[in-house]
Amino acid sequence: MTATNRRRVLLAKPRGYCAGVDRAVVTVEKALEQYGAPIYVRKQIVHNTHVVSTLERRGAVFVEETDEVPEGAIVVFSAHGVSPVVHEEAARRRLKTIDATCPLVTKVHKEAKRFAAEDRDIILIGHTGHEEVEGTSGEAPDHIQIVDGPDEVDKVQVRDPDNVSWLSQTTLSVDETNATVDALRRRFPNLLDPPSDDICYATSNRQDAVKAMAPECELVIVVGSDNSSNSVRLVEVALEAGADAAHLIDNASLMREEWLEGVTTVGVTSGASVPDILVRDLLERLAGYGYDSVEGIETAQESLTFSLPKELRKDLRAEPVG
Repeated sequence: MTATNRRRVLLAKPRGYCAGVDRAVVTVEKALEQYGAPIYVRKQIVHNTHVVSTLERRGAVFVEETDEVPEGAIVVFSAHGVSPVVHEEAARRRLKTIDATCPLVTKVHKEAKRFAAEDRDIILIGHTGHEEVEGTSGEAPDHIQIVDGPDEVDKVQVRDPDNVSWLSQTTLSVDETNATVDALRRRFPNLLDPPSDDICYATSNRQDAVKAMAPECELVIVVGSDNSSNSVRLVEVALEAGADAAHLIDNASLMREEWLEGVTTVGVTSGASVPDILVRDLLERLAGYGYDSVEGIETAQESLTFSLPKELRKDLRAEPVG
């Protein structure tokens, strides 16, 4: 730990919204402006309590499944993606769909379909039950089996050990995913990699920033909801990288004063679905305890943006002028 008596905050950059989250949230906002409330959204548009409640106040209605959406209504699919079965159900119910799936998740779906077309066994590294994993699995259910970490590799059963490929959920720990791939490759030496890394750039960048910051911190606070996979991973990464303690909080009001006992350096970051206002609230609260010196720790710059879903772009272009 750095020897200092000065209370300070190290603020990670990049942090917060990624391009896929920004696109998904703006999609719901633009749909509400274009079509009026209610706009139905299958699952949480992104895994953040504040974002969801803000959109609900504007007229978004979040449902678990498409059969909860009135026939003929508009439904937005979340950033995490959906399986073909969900698209088929929406079509049967004559729903107008707007697909806000992150393009980086769509890339993984395409890889799953291609590997399945080659009749490969596909190992999907990810968390069972997570919406993204369910969506990707649904692209090739007869070919995909899910592995949640290196400890599960021994359970994998395949038809041909020389015809196996792997994919991953986009929001995992980079280090744990690499460990899982290494374990898979020991079992299947001819394991085929995806054409490009499935862990999204934003997940990797946020983890790298925490790794750079954590060794100097007695405490790291991650702003994010507990159902956000990438936010949960940031806590794990902080501890593995040398922070004495790390906590995940949904908002500043959940920070506990006792966490600060004996702490001179607090690291602050946020998950990829977290608006920066929640980080600013935390910095303000920390300043009230004397942590009013904020130093940025920047490990990467991000400039990627994604265009809105084509269904929404088409209607926005068609809107009459004047």
